[in-house]
Amino acid sequence: MTKKATFGAGCFWGVEAAFREVKGVIETAVGFMGGSAENPSYKDVCRKDTGHAEVCQVEFDPKKVSYEKLLEVFWNLHDPTQMNRQGPDVGDQYRSVVFHHDEKQKEAAVKMKAILQKSEKYKGEKIVTGIEKSKTFYRAEEYHQRYLEKQGGKSCHI
Repeated sequence: MTKKATFGAGCFWGVEAAFREVKGVIETAVGFMGGSAENPSYKDVCRKDTGHAEVCQVEFDPKKVSYEKLLEVFWNLHDPTQMNRQGPDVGDQYRSVVFHHDEKQKEAAVKMKAILQKSEKYKGEKIVTGIEKSKTFYRAEEYHQRYLEKQGGKSCHI
């Protein structure tokens, strides 16, 4: 039986490309979550008034990869101390966020965030990553799915 995990860590193209490399990840999709607008388009989200974050939703086999491993990938993929930005991308749609699908995922994310905050990795900078209950996932337009792969790239700025 597969499970879902959903992460926002800046531009969803690079986030998706990274998770597609993880053994045990069966499928990925990019889209939007966490806002109030129903069925938003990419253009809608870019207006910065929907409240949605760009996210990558991951379907994974927990017998092959743990949720904790997916969290490690997430934390190492971006700078979780940046509020509403990653690199040149600025706005709440680029926020750092874990959308948990059950209590075990929530507990794992909270625990790992606390461990990282106490570590020397971020040199005393506050981790601003949100940990929120998952909401409706709105799949982005098809041209965004596996975008970097379609363009012949492996990663973007993150």
